[in-house]
Amino acid sequence: MNLISFAWRNLLRNTRRSLLAVLSTFLATLMVVAGNGLTEGFLDSMVRNYAKNETGHIHITTAAFRERSRFMPVDEYIPDADALAEKIEGLSPGSSQAEHLLAAPRIRFGVLLSSGPYTKPAVVIAGDPEKEKFLLMLNRNILPGGSYCDEPGTAIIGSGLAADLELKVGDTLKTVATRSDGGIGFKSLRVSGIFQTGTNALDGSMFQMRLDDAQTMLAMPGGAQQILVMLPDYRQANAWQKKISGALSTEESANLSVLPWSAIGEYPKVIQLAEAIYIGMWFFIALLGAFIIANIMTMVVLERRRETGILMAMGMPPAKIVLSFLIEGTMLGLGGSVLGTAAGIAFNATFSRKGFDFSSALAGFSWPIDNTIRPTISLSGVLSGILFCTVAAALMSFLPSWRASRMKVVDALKAVQ
Repeated sequence: MNLISFAWRNLLRNTRRSLLAVLSTFLATLMVVAGNGLTEGFLDSMVRNYAKNETGHIHITTAAFRERSRFMPVDEYIPDADALAEKIEGLSPGSSQAEHLLAAPRIRFGVLLSSGPYTKPAVVIAGDPEKEKFLLMLNRNILPGGSYCDEPGTAIIGSGLAADLELKVGDTLKTVATRSDGGIGFKSLRVSGIFQTGTNALDGSMFQMRLDDAQTMLAMPGGAQQILVMLPDYRQANAWQKKISGALSTEESANLSVLPWSAIGEYPKVIQLAEAIYIGMWFFIALLGAFIIANIMTMVVLERRRETGILMAMGMPPAKIVLSFLIEGTMLGLGGSVLGTAAGIAFNATFSRKGFDFSSALAGFSWPIDNTIRPTISLSGVLSGILFCTVAAALMSFLPSWRASRMKVVDALKAVQ
C-alpha cells in the first residue's frame, strides 16, 4: 500500500477540516518567517552599529597593538594602512553599494587640548571624512552653524569639550600628543563644527579630525593603528576573515592580526544569546500553530477507529498505522508552511527596501546610530520557516498516531462510526 497516496485520499475526505489545519500552519509559518526576517534585521542593526564604532565586521591591527589596545599606543601601527585598505576593498565581488566592502583606516589616541588659558585631555578619533560619515556618523549631530571636518586642518569637537575650553565654531584648537617615534607632535586645527549627542562619553571627552592630519601630527605617513572592514552581511565575517588573511603577503601575515567582530570582546556573546532566544521563540510559535493539527488528528483517529481496526485485522503492522496518520499530519503542516513561507518572503521583500525607521521613536536618544531596521531574506530564514512548522506538525501528530496503533483490534471493530 502506498501510504502517501492513502494519506492524501484521507485528507480529501474532509476538505474543510484539512483547510483549517493548513490555515493554522500558514499563519504560524507567516509569523515565523516574517518575524525571523525582522529579528535578523534587528540583530544586523545591533551588530552594524556596534561594529562601525568599535571593531568593524573585520578588525585588522598589528599583533603588538592588539595586546596593548586599551592603551591606544601610537607606536604600534600598520605602516601602509591606506594601501592595504584599497587592496581589501578590491576583493569585493560586486560593484553595487550593497555588495561593496568598506575598509576604513582609523587612529584613536589620547591628546592634550588647549585654548587660551584652558587645557583638557581628550580622545581623538581620526579617519577618512567620507567613510566616517557612514561609520561614526557624527556629522548628523553637528549643531547649527557648524560643518563637518571635510577640509584639511579642521576638526569637530564635542559640546562638553567646547564648553570647557570656551571654544566656538571658527576658533583655533591646539593639540599636543606623543608621536609614533616618541617625540612630541603639535597641531593647530580650526573648529569647523560642534557636535552634541547627549552622551558625556562623546560630548565631554572626544573630538574628530581627519586621518591625513593625524598621520602628519603623529609621524605615521600612510599609516593607521587599525582598519575597520564593514561587510554587506555580518554573518559572513568568518569567511571574509579567511579571505582577507589569504590575500595578505607573507610579511603582512606575520605582523598583522585579522579577527572577525565575533572574536573580540563580550558583545558577540550578547548577540549569540539573542539569536538563541529568538530561535526558541519561533519554534514555540510553530508548535502553537501546529496545535490545531494535533486536535484535528485526534478527532480523525477517533472517527476512524473502525477503519483502523479493519486494517489491523487485515495484517497492517502498528508501525504502518502510526506512519499513515503521521504522514497526514505532516502533509497538512508542509502545505501550510510552504504557503506561509511564500507569504513571509513577500512581506520581508516588500519592507526590506525602505525598512522601518525608528528615528521618531528614538527622538530623545541622539547617539549617532543607524535607526533603520530592514527585514532580511536569507536561506536560513526560509528553511527555518518550512522546517520548524513541518517538524512541529509532525510532532503534534505523533501522539494521536501512536494511540491509533495501540488500539485493540476487537475494540476497534466494535466502534460505531
